Amino acid sequence: MSSLLLSDLYLYPVKSLGGIRVTEATVEARGLRHDRRWLIVDERNQFMTQRQTAEMALLHVSPAYNGFLLTHRTRPELLPLYVPFEATPERTLFVTIWDDMVFAWRGAPAADEWLSEALGRPCKLVYMSDMVRRDVEPEFNPEGQLVSFADGYPFLLIGQASLDELNSRLSETVPMNRFRPNLVFTGGTAFEEDEWDCFTIEGLPFRAVRGCGRCVVTTINQQTATKTPEPLRTLATYRTTGNKVMFGQNVTGPGYGTLRVGTSVQVDSFK
Repeated sequence: MSSLLLSDLYLYPVKSLGGIRVTEATVEARGLRHDRRWLIVDERNQFMTQRQTAEMALLHVSPAYNGFLLTHRTRPELLPLYVPFEATPERTLFVTIWDDMVFAWRGAPAADEWLSEALGRPCKLVYMSDMVRRDVEPEFNPEGQLVSFADGYPFLLIGQASLDELNSRLSETVPMNRFRPNLVFTGGTAFEEDEWDCFTIEGLPFRAVRGCGRCVVTTINQQTATKTPEPLRTLATYRTTGNKVMFGQNVTGPGYGTLRVGTSVQVDSFK
């Protein structure tokens, strides 16, 4: 079997917006530092994602000093918006994400105005502080792991071979950004991550808890916000379990440490 290497690391500072590719990342209790600590909510303080608002794909995220810049891919008249990696507790509110209601800090009023203009509806930018406790789903969480504003788990792992195998079945290939992983590895065979249980990267212990059921976001072109049936249609023909189309593994981690691209991945046990 070929050696397994961590080939890519991605941070998503704002849930459901674009990611930042990094070569090194700090592991914290909720996943990679700065990953999905910001969230866009609507006028009812309900979380917003590309599932209902595909235009969120047009908001480009790029790194900046101690934060990131938001720009609109097709509206240059919207000047870049700087957002710090962390907020301050000057304004607070409760927000809903899936079945959880959590306490959040408000971002700057200018961010709310920019996002409302960019998305064509009233919305707010909110931040999850370290004081908030949001748990991974309890039936799969004996260790009491925490999660940020990610859907349910601190990390998403995908093997490059799995995407390559999927693309071999498609008339038009799709990039990895359709699937929004944090951890990508090379080596091994397609979908071998399905069978992993415990694994280590740079000596840090991780656990592949369960497969990730995929949604309509995988069908949204992240450059144009346009939708097609693929790759979900093809995945459904051979990657369906129950009523869910599976691609990638939801992962919990050690809560501390540093990850670097190019380091080895060691599988310690299998499901």
